[in-house]
Amino acid sequence: MQTPDTIPYDVIIAGAGPVGLFLAGELRLAGCSVLVLEKAQDPHAPLKSLPFGLRGLSVPTIESFDRRGLLDGLKARAASRDTPAAAHWMQQQRRPGGHFAGIQFFHDQIDATQWPYRLPGPIANMAADMASIEDILAIRAGALGAEIRRGCAVEAFTQSSDGVTVELAGETVHGRWLVGCDGGRSSVRKAAGIGFTGTDPEFTGYSVQVELANPDTLEPGRHYTPAGMYTFAAPGTIAMVDFDGGAAHRSEPQRDQVETVLRKVSGLDVTVTALLLATTWTDRAYQATDYREGRVLLAGDAAHIHSPLGGQGLNLGLGDAMNLGWKLAATVRGDPPAGLLDSYAAERHPVGAKILDWSRAQVALMRPSRSSRALEAIVRDLIDTRDGATYFAERVWGVSLRYDLGESHPLVGRSAPDFKLAHGTRLSERLRTGQGLLLDFDSGSSLQALASRWSGRINYVASNARDRLGLTALLVRPDGVVAWASEEAADAEEASLAAARWFGEPDVT
Repeated sequence: MQTPDTIPYDVIIAGAGPVGLFLAGELRLAGCSVLVLEKAQDPHAPLKSLPFGLRGLSVPTIESFDRRGLLDGLKARAASRDTPAAAHWMQQQRRPGGHFAGIQFFHDQIDATQWPYRLPGPIANMAADMASIEDILAIRAGALGAEIRRGCAVEAFTQSSDGVTVELAGETVHGRWLVGCDGGRSSVRKAAGIGFTGTDPEFTGYSVQVELANPDTLEPGRHYTPAGMYTFAAPGTIAMVDFDGGAAHRSEPQRDQVETVLRKVSGLDVTVTALLLATTWTDRAYQATDYREGRVLLAGDAAHIHSPLGGQGLNLGLGDAMNLGWKLAATVRGDPPAGLLDSYAAERHPVGAKILDWSRAQVALMRPSRSSRALEAIVRDLIDTRDGATYFAERVWGVSLRYDLGESHPLVGRSAPDFKLAHGTRLSERLRTGQGLLLDFDSGSSLQALASRWSGRINYVASNARDRLGLTALLVRPDGVVAWASEEAADAEEASLAAARWFGEPDVT
């Protein structure tokens, strides 16, 4: 019989996609033993590369990569791939910042001064292909000591009060916790009996690369039509949606089927001579009723699925991993404050629900109906205003993300600003150990003594900053979220209460 002392892995992760790999790195950073099980034997797939593998990264995702020292490497890989998005931006007179149901907003319209507690300056946003993202995260997880097994599918599992036994083909493995990062059809979620509810699809979406007999028939760009919507990039990259209730999603697209749908959606006599690459998707929007059942947790698409419109699925999943990693590690370590692991679902479930509604709103705007076209015209007018573009950027980029932590200061629950500290480093660089951070702008001895009581869990940094936004001190969680902030003389008792809430009881010295 397995006991906690003999269980070989602290955490078993099902799924070696970006979410599972990022989570594995977070757990290893905190010293947990980790096994990642991936059903696919080969991590490489054509749909992870350009053009279909291109993903826009939100501000929280970029900040997470920066806080773990991964951003420069990802930028270098993205630049080496010469992404079409980057080339497109460089050739445009106006730089697109994103879109809502295909309606673009532009950087020159956005008023970042409307966003409180963000440092002045441009908001970084970027795109990268899925292959590069997974490569970076797999290298990190492996370098930190995570064990990654490919060609291993979770077939079943049982759990007890002290662990989980996972059944593989001809083998069983044991861990204290199991996290399902195994996609929208998650076997972990189903086996755990966690509900999955939401709205059924209205359309089948197609992303295809084709050869056309008459490519000049299609005008480049995104087009709404009486039958749906399509986007064309010469010579043969097409995305289109057919409002068929999602009926065609389960079948493998064929050349004649793609041609039929393209003619229907575009209303043009287009001939597809060859189908080079194709995938389908829908706007089905479902979410797990809970993100935890006993010693089983869910993250990424296993916890929530929606249409890829706006590219928020990857960002939502990586946010789950960043939020969960340090909380699960503290639980494994045995010194978490009460309710810490439960705060994962409490914080991330509402974020997921909001993204699903954002996806549904875009579908409503895309429907091939007269009322939707009328609504689209209104949204176009709104998004073309400075306030409108700022609002849509705030939502699409994730700038508005704030957890309700029950504190009155408006910075608490938000991403910590990347302060440029007087001694030459940035706040993000001080979070790379995966520990919390107590930043003391006024170098008060009472705060230094406080931080020492949580030695190994909170780093203390005493430094002024180029622009400290009127703050005197702040406590930052390992995921970069502000847990406490002060604009007056720092109150050590308040800071101590905040530290105990997120980091457990202080060390006794």
